[in-house]
Amino acid sequence: MKLLQGFKVNITENYWSLAFLNVQNFSRNFALMMNDTLIKFHILPFSSEANDKLLILGIFLIIYVTGIFLNSVVVAVICLDVHLHSPMYVFFCNLSSIDICYTTAVIPKLIYILLSGDDLLSVTQCFTQTYFYIICASAEDTLLFVMGFDRYVAICHPLSYHRILNKKICILIMVTIWIAATLNASLFLYFLLKMPFCGVASVQNFFCDAMDIFNASCGGSCEFMILFYANLVVFGFFPVFCNVLSYVNIVRVISRLKSKEGRRKTFSTCSSHLIVMTIYYSTSSITYLASFSDHTEIMKQILSAFYVTVVPMINPLIYSLRNNEMIKSCRKLIKMK
Repeated sequence: MKLLQGFKVNITENYWSLAFLNVQNFSRNFALMMNDTLIKFHILPFSSEANDKLLILGIFLIIYVTGIFLNSVVVAVICLDVHLHSPMYVFFCNLSSIDICYTTAVIPKLIYILLSGDDLLSVTQCFTQTYFYIICASAEDTLLFVMGFDRYVAICHPLSYHRILNKKICILIMVTIWIAATLNASLFLYFLLKMPFCGVASVQNFFCDAMDIFNASCGGSCEFMILFYANLVVFGFFPVFCNVLSYVNIVRVISRLKSKEGRRKTFSTCSSHLIVMTIYYSTSSITYLASFSDHTEIMKQILSAFYVTVVPMINPLIYSLRNNEMIKSCRKLIKMK
C-alpha cells in the first residue's frame, strides 16, 4: 500500500510539474509577444547567398500581382453579376477571397526580406504570419471539400439542389468554415506559445510555417504533433476521401447518360473543381511528405512556394477559362464600362 501511495504521489507530482512547466512556457512566450526583443526568428529564404535575390524577388512579385489581380477580377465579376449568385459561384468567390489572403500573408513579407536583407522576424511577426496562414490553409481545404459536395448534389441530385444548398445553408457553411479555420489556427498558436525558444531561432523556409517553428524550438511538445497529425486527417485525408467518393458517384451518373454531348456538358460543370482539387491536394501532400524526407531544404522551399503562391494564382485561371458563364459575365461588364 505504501509503495502504491508513493507511486500515486510521484505521478501527481510529475503531472503538476509538467502542467506548471507548460503554463510557464506559455506565459513566457506570451510575454515575449508583448515585448518581443529577446527572441528573433531568422528566415532563410531559398539560399543564404544574395546572387539570385533579384530573380527570386521578380518571380514572387509577378506571382503576387498576377494572383491578386486575377482573384480580384473573379470576386468582382461574381459580386456584380446577379446571374452568378448561385451556390457554385458563391464558393468560387470565397475561394478567390481566401487565395488573396493566402498569398498576402506570405509574399509581401518575403519581398521585404529580399529587398532589405533584414531576415529577422520578431515573435509577434512570425506567429501572426503563422496564424493567418493556417486560417487560410484550413479554410481552403474545407472549402474544396464543400465545392466537391456542391458538384455531387448538382449532378447526382439535381431536383433537390436548391433545397439542399439554399441561401441560408450556404451562408451557414461559409460561417462554419471560417470559425473552424480560426479555431484551428488558435490551437496551433496556443501550442506554439508553450514551446521554449533559445535566442535566434532559424526557420528553414521563406515564411513562418508552424512545422518549421516547431523544428526551430528548443524542445517541441508531443501535443503539437498530435494536433499536426489530427489536421492531416481532418483537413487532408477526410476531404480527399469524401471528394473521391463524390466523383465516383458523379462518374456513375455521367456514364449512364446516352448522349455524348450531354456527358461532355455534365462533366464540364465539375472539371474545374476536379483540376483545382487535384493540383492543390497533390502539391500540398508532396510538400508535407518532403518535410519528413531527406530532400534538401531548397527543394522543400520550392515545393512550398508552388503550393502556397503558384496554386492560388492559377485557380482563377482554371475557373475563368473553363467556365462559359464567367467569360460571358466578364465580356458583359467590360462592354458596360
